[in-house]
Amino acid sequence: MKKQISVIGCGWLGFPLAKNFVDKGYKVKGSSTSEGKLKAISDANIEAFKIQLNEDGIIGDYNDFLKGSDTVIINIPPGLRKNPNKNHIAEIWHLINAIQSENIKNIIYISSTSVFEDEVHFPIVNADSVPNAASNSSKQLIAIEDILKKNTNFNTTIIRFGGLFDAQRHPAIYLAGKTNLSNPNAPVNLIHKEDCINIITLILKNNMWNKVFNAAYPNHPTKKDYYTAYCKEHQLDLPKFNDLEKSDGKIIESTKLEQLLNYSFKQAL
Repeated sequence: MKKQISVIGCGWLGFPLAKNFVDKGYKVKGSSTSEGKLKAISDANIEAFKIQLNEDGIIGDYNDFLKGSDTVIINIPPGLRKNPNKNHIAEIWHLINAIQSENIKNIIYISSTSVFEDEVHFPIVNADSVPNAASNSSKQLIAIEDILKKNTNFNTTIIRFGGLFDAQRHPAIYLAGKTNLSNPNAPVNLIHKEDCINIITLILKNNMWNKVFNAAYPNHPTKKDYYTAYCKEHQLDLPKFNDLEKSDGKIIESTKLEQLLNYSFKQAL
């Protein structure tokens, strides 16, 4: 019998990920901060919990949520756009303490390629590159990665995804018709939601613990070329970029992931 998984954050990515694990025969517990989402989670044969992390502790029945699980998948963004002064590190500390109290063996932490700074020479960033981003959100992600990697009470694998998309939620939709957009020559680093789910599933299946992976589709056209072509193809208003300023960016390399997981990306840009 397959083991139990707790998925913290059953949102746009976490909910289909949890359903995927149910389909593969796992027992799954899933959390949301929204009362209104619990029925949909439960209807998908996922044991639903309302769990809210904050700086002072965890609200909700987190002990029951974690109890009996072999693996916890942490899939919660820092949320610093809405609350720039929030201490997301403190929130994760409370979660780590709860995880340790339940003797969880494995953690998959969903991070972001935003831990790497955009630069004018477009550095090639691989899984061994040292995170160097200076924004508040990025620095908190870097600190959380370090805290998890140094904790010997459980195994941690960190996945840094590029920009997530699917057919319904694509960055080009939000850029369509906008003007004076920056970084026209910066490389695109995107990854489809289906590939994200496949990669997480393979990590769990193959017991790829205590690893760090970067994950972005291995084709990196410029933002101007890619978003202009996408908007043309989908009959959206064309975005207009500012070509007068230098572009900052980076190229996310996923070679380590492709080699260790024997993975080929399924969804092209």
